[in-house]
Amino acid sequence: MKISIAQFKSTLGAVDENFSTASRLIESARNSDVILLPELWSTGYYPTPVENFADIDGTRTIEFLCAAAKKFSVNIIGGSVIVADGGKIFNRCHVANRRGEIVATYDKTHLFSFAHEGDVFGAGNQIVTAELDGVKCGVAICYDLRFPEFMRKIALAGAEIIFVPAAWSLKRLTPRRVLTKARAIENQVYVVFANSSGISEVVNPLGEVVAESGRDTEILSADVNFSVRTKIIAAMNLLADRNFFVDS
Repeated sequence: MKISIAQFKSTLGAVDENFSTASRLIESARNSDVILLPELWSTGYYPTPVENFADIDGTRTIEFLCAAAKKFSVNIIGGSVIVADGGKIFNRCHVANRRGEIVATYDKTHLFSFAHEGDVFGAGNQIVTAELDGVKCGVAICYDLRFPEFMRKIALAGAEIIFVPAAWSLKRLTPRRVLTKARAIENQVYVVFANSSGISEVVNPLGEVVAESGRDTEILSADVNFSVRTKIIAAMNLLADRNFFVDS
């Protein structure tokens, strides 16, 4: 599976400009199997008041992702956008398959108190996976990465690869690099981290960085071989060896 990260730093509040940038990058990565966008790519992280920038029911974003996915016959993990739904605002990821169908929707679960996200966003309350080209894919958003029990639940739901769109400050680059590796190793999954601030990466189940970007706008691509994961699990199956007495 060829994975591509469309890394770019959005212009704060410039929705039309950001959609144009995303469109250009998706077209550049059209020969991929899966394209991942960053967190809050359509608005930047994050303009206020957020309700003025919210995509009502995600309509514009869904139409955009579905049209691009169908046009290029590519799966798109749509990063995340600000969505107004049911009287609340969510930091939401839409997943579109090659046929241009939305096959999963995920709302960010862990809201970053340092940036007062809980004051403006509603929290998600479910684990989300989607099957793309026969591969079970999980989705988390940025701060979710810091919560091992949450990422473990995604792995227990059968995810072979976890996509993490983010707007992670490079001031906290060191812990983030540790966390992507740790989450990959302990759950024996691939972790694909798309960061609007730069230094995106693809990490294999051994915690090895398969590909890493620079800090500027770019397409970062990597070929993910799931037979590598199969061999790792055959040698040492961490999820099967869990002690349920300890975990309960």
